[in-house]
Amino acid sequence: MEHSLIVDICGWIATFGLILGYLPQAIQTIRTHNTDGISLPGFISMAIGCAAFVVQGALIGNWYLFTTNLITCTCSVIIFAIKMHNDYGKKK
Repeated sequence: MEHSLIVDICGWIATFGLILGYLPQAIQTIRTHNTDGISLPGFISMAIGCAAFVVQGALIGNWYLFTTNLITCTCSVIIFAIKMHNDYGKKK
């Protein structure tokens, strides 16, 4: 098998695996607005990591890395916003 084909297959598997692993949490959080079990420092760390991979993917022209992390970073930002609203935006 050609080397670039193996790289492409691995890229697609990684893309779908990460997105399918991450998207259900984002969808559930958007639907329910329940963020009680979500760690704010954890989501901040993941968002920063995803954003860095978006930049790296763009700089090196790796579109699997770019696309996957753009989608997961967007989900992280949405969940972060809901978490901030739930924890600090509501009057307790």
